[in-house]
Formats: sequence, C-alpha cells, structure tokens
Amino acid sequence: MPRLWSETIETHRREVRDAVLDATAALVAERGLLAVTMSEVAGRAQIGRATLYKYFPDVAAILAAWHERQVASHLEHLEAVRDGAADPVARLESVLAGYAHICRMARRHQGSDLAAALHEGGQIAEARQRLLGLVRDLLVDARDAAVVRDDVVPEELASYCLHALAAAGEVDGDEAVDRLVAITLAGLRPVTA
Repeated sequence: MPRLWSETIETHRREVRDAVLDATAALVAERGLLAVTMSEVAGRAQIGRATLYKYFPDVAAILAAWHERQVASHLEHLEAVRDGAADPVARLESVLAGYAHICRMARRHQGSDLAAALHEGGQIAEARQRLLGLVRDLLVDARDAAVVRDDVVPEELASYCLHALAAAGEVDGDEAVDRLVAITLAGLRPVTA
C-alpha cells in the first residue's frame, strides 16, 4: 500500500475514533451512563452502526477508550508543565498545582456510575504509576537541590503529594486548590534541626 494511502487511512480511522469518543462522552453527560445506546452513538458521530461496531463492541469499551485518552492527555499536560519550568522547585510546584487542578475538574465524575465503570481496569494503575514516577523524579531533583526534605524517600513523598492533592476534588474554587498546594509544598520543606 502506498505511504500516502496508508497515512490517509490511518488519519481517517483516528478521526472516526475521536468522533465516536467525543459523541459518547457528550451523550453520557447529557443522559447518563445507562441511557446511551450504540445506535445513538453512531448517529451522534455521524457514522453507520456497522462502522461503529468495527471500532468498539459496546458503550463500555468506548467509555474505557475515552477515559484512557483523557488520562493520557492529563499526563501529557503535566509533562509539558514540567518541561516548561526552569528549575527543580518551579517544576515541582507547577506539576503539583497542575495535578490539583485536574483533580478539582474531575470531581464532577466522583461517586458516579461513570467513575465506577471507568476506574475498574488496569489502565488506571498504569497511569498512576506513571504519575507517581513523574512526581518522584521531580522530588529527587528538588532533594538534590536541597529544597525538599531528605529524611523521607521520594517514593513516599510522591505518594503523600498525590493523596494530599486528591483532596482538591472536594474543595470549591481555585483559591482553595492553591491553598491545598501550598500546604502540600510546606510539608516537603527540609527539616531543620
């Protein structure tokens, strides 16, 4: 198959897949998880049902793919935030603040059927490990610069940060999220004798 043809087909497949994911997310937001059918998804995505079934077997599979895309997007955003900061402290602060704001935005799904359905798979565990690794590496760099405590291993500090900042899903307003980030950062400061 010529390269141009292959690239065109792949682009088309990606566009159809994205349209299906977006259509499903919109329908679930409008009507709820249990009210969405494959026929409605096909109609909203403006594709035939047979085409839809070539991509996904059911609505649950579509939602899992949508969630995977969302999680990957969040992780890419945090990596970009990290890469845009100049020094270890700024990188750490920026990523922790970014994560806290993501947690706050995600609160609309907490406790819902959608959250329960999406958090069943192994992809969440993989994403969490990637996130822990990102924060751990930032903490190692900050520790090496003597700006965070060195009496606790970076893996434990990373877990502390993520658990503390997950509370951003329960606060109202950006100011409250910023205070939570500041408190978390204060807990990372070096211990003085």
